[in-house]
Amino acid sequence: MQTMPAHAAHHDDREIETLEEFDATVSARGSLAGFRIQAVDLTDRTRELLGTDTTGAIFLGCPMREEAAAKIRGGGALVFPPVPDLPFDPYRGLVYSPDELFASLTDGYENTPDARAYAWFQRTKADRDVYASMLRAIHDDSISDALDELLSGARVVGVMGGHAMRRGTPAYEGAARLGRELARAGLTVATGGGPGAMEAANLGAYAAPYDDEMLAEALRILAKAPVFTPSITDWATAAFEVRARWPKGGRSVGIPTWFYGHEPPNPFASHIAKYFANATREDGLLARSGAGVVFLPGAAGTVQEIFDNATPNYYESRGEPTPMVLVDRVHWTEKLPAWPLLKSLARERSMEARIALVDRIEDAPEALKRLGG
Repeated sequence: MQTMPAHAAHHDDREIETLEEFDATVSARGSLAGFRIQAVDLTDRTRELLGTDTTGAIFLGCPMREEAAAKIRGGGALVFPPVPDLPFDPYRGLVYSPDELFASLTDGYENTPDARAYAWFQRTKADRDVYASMLRAIHDDSISDALDELLSGARVVGVMGGHAMRRGTPAYEGAARLGRELARAGLTVATGGGPGAMEAANLGAYAAPYDDEMLAEALRILAKAPVFTPSITDWATAAFEVRARWPKGGRSVGIPTWFYGHEPPNPFASHIAKYFANATREDGLLARSGAGVVFLPGAAGTVQEIFDNATPNYYESRGEPTPMVLVDRVHWTEKLPAWPLLKSLARERSMEARIALVDRIEDAPEALKRLGG
């Protein structure tokens, strides 16, 4: 069973991202000199802040009492105060959880932090305010940093596919089985974090510790709300019903964006790295899928992802080409003929041995293993 590496073990040891890490550092070293303290609530740590060397430290969005802030500024630390009245924390140290993004779902999706962040994005995007764009950039950079720490040492496989795939269909069940098999093989499943094929793959990883009966029952529950329109509330509530019945699901990653704000993140990814900038998110998802990518049938977005992934493989700009498996021959040779172009690009290059087209979703894990050597 794939377990992602423990968060604290891998991040830069000068970064402090939780109150526990703050307390441990102060008691072990008696100094915070040169440390980066990120989005930790220090309101009740005034005594420690007043009595500790903070030379060269940087406090990013840490709530604290004014006397503490004045003292550490005077002692040569930089303090970036929390930004008031924002529906998100630009300095956050960790990626999101589904419970965090969907908090208050019982009052309707529009009241959740996820919906409120999107509404803020819509409001500020139009007026080209440099302050708002800076906050978005800081947020996305914090998310990338947190995602790198989370995935350090993990073997990540990307599963790409369309958001239009409906719950309750054979295709959805196939994508869920794929996610489950990849997770059981010790891989960390990463998707674009949205509905459809992406949700199905995250659901499969979630179902990995359970038996066939659980997955069949989960698929039945979800089929009651097959798509996220007209009600994201109903769609998400069905997913949380599954999570409540089987609370100890397997871990996986979703990497969605508020750029497609009408499209909610799915609650089956245990870790959600949500971005404002779609380009940062696209590139980050593919760059981190070092164990390869499976492309399920999709439309323009999936076609874009195929060639976003093919380009660094072609130039070997990220090192060795990574495996690419396209699923559904008819889709990728007739409906949207991406495969012939991919094959032509790969000819006589080292990526040629790393691409495959399979008919059935069941053949994807074996192809991935074969290409990965």
